[in-house]
Amino acid sequence: MTYLLALDQGTSSTRSVVFDASGGILAIAQQELPQIYPQPGWVEHDPLEIWRAQLATARQVLDKAGLKARDIRALGIANQRETTVVWHRKTGQPIHNAIVWQDRRAETTCVELRAQGTEALVQSRTGLLIDAYFSGTKLKWLLDHVPGARAQAARGELAFGTIDSWLIWQLTAGALHATDVTNASRTMLFNIHTNQWDAELLALLDIPPSMMPEVKPSSAHYGEVRPDLLGHTIPIGGVAGDQQSASFGQACFKAGMAKNTYGTGCFLLMHTGTRFQTSRNGLLTTSAAQTAASAEFALEGSVFVGGAVVQWLRDGLNAIKSSAEVEALAQSVPDAGGVMMVPAFTGLGAPYWKPDARGTITGLTRGTTAAHIARAALESIAYQSAALLQAMGRDAVSAGAAPVSELRVDGGASVNDLLMQFQADLLGIPVVRPAVTETTALGAAWLAGLSSGVYRNTDELAALWRAERTFWPTLSTKRAADLMAQWAHAVRQTVLQ
Repeated sequence: MTYLLALDQGTSSTRSVVFDASGGILAIAQQELPQIYPQPGWVEHDPLEIWRAQLATARQVLDKAGLKARDIRALGIANQRETTVVWHRKTGQPIHNAIVWQDRRAETTCVELRAQGTEALVQSRTGLLIDAYFSGTKLKWLLDHVPGARAQAARGELAFGTIDSWLIWQLTAGALHATDVTNASRTMLFNIHTNQWDAELLALLDIPPSMMPEVKPSSAHYGEVRPDLLGHTIPIGGVAGDQQSASFGQACFKAGMAKNTYGTGCFLLMHTGTRFQTSRNGLLTTSAAQTAASAEFALEGSVFVGGAVVQWLRDGLNAIKSSAEVEALAQSVPDAGGVMMVPAFTGLGAPYWKPDARGTITGLTRGTTAAHIARAALESIAYQSAALLQAMGRDAVSAGAAPVSELRVDGGASVNDLLMQFQADLLGIPVVRPAVTETTALGAAWLAGLSSGVYRNTDELAALWRAERTFWPTLSTKRAADLMAQWAHAVRQTVLQ
């Protein structure tokens, strides 16, 4: 038997998964990742804790699967994107906590860049809008605020990376400082047409090129895991940002195919093939996972708060004791009773891009209960995702392409039948849940399997993909449109005057 190991380092948890060559799961090991909130709008992780947890889960999953490292054909990495780490090249020690993708501290820099009129330049080169979401402005903040960092960077002593680069550095004992095209494309510093770091954008943010990792295709050789970590060397054969990895694991290999991942946030990607398309509707153009040197693209919409709203119900309101309870609570009422929740806890992402928005709950009456609020919280995830797909549909039509005809779904909240049915009702198209919902990890495993010869091509992978359940829309088109109009009204109420 052939086995593949995927390291799935996410925002809320760190996991390792062992797959067989057919895509079946042998074992999963997981540890929750502590969140650090130094002040409102700031979110950090401890990079050393990420590494410790990732190594621990890799060891645990091999034990659970009854395997040794020598039984693993190759290892793939999927990671939370945009989260920014800077470390000393000699010691491997971080200069600061990792600044998480949700963090908004670099918004001042973004305001300055917009005032300089650089938005068109940034979007034409990177496919991105100027926003504190991306790594480039986080990196600038670290260089500007950590004592001595700029001088050390100028001397070539510091390395920058997203979480994949940090893990590769640790796994190879510093032998390789690298990233893949998908993670590079989320920095606001990478030209996704040429697949190279952009000298003009680096200069714009005053970032020394010496800090940047080597960029490789998503399916490629990234060195080997040093033998003392897991007991034997393992080739690192695949790397991708979690959302592009999930798209790959959903077998969205062709233009027009789309997936939505329901995790801490929600991330909707539609593959556009080799066509770079600039969105006119608030979406991003990003690199798709690449198996060769030629560039492939996707349109993406990012919801900052998806499943995290359920965590807020649990930890902030104490409305539920565990996240698993939310579906039963929400189903105890027939609908949300007119309640609308817009969970703009860290501003609103695509397609709105309103960093000053703040969360609201509207439509409250004396008869509103915790169950109504729980249902509104769940429904907010579907509303935000529907707004993204509607924007994608408008972009597709303007490009002369057909709109998305089905949505493939994955991530923790995709197991919630109530949410998936409501998603199909709002969209008016089938929502398809795969047999393997661990698609982020599966994508990393498949990328590693391609580079190591387990699979010949993506056609072989597409044949392995299986649906578990399809949710068909049940609402009338008019009713769905009315609900989306109510959602749009609620969104307008979130923006501070």
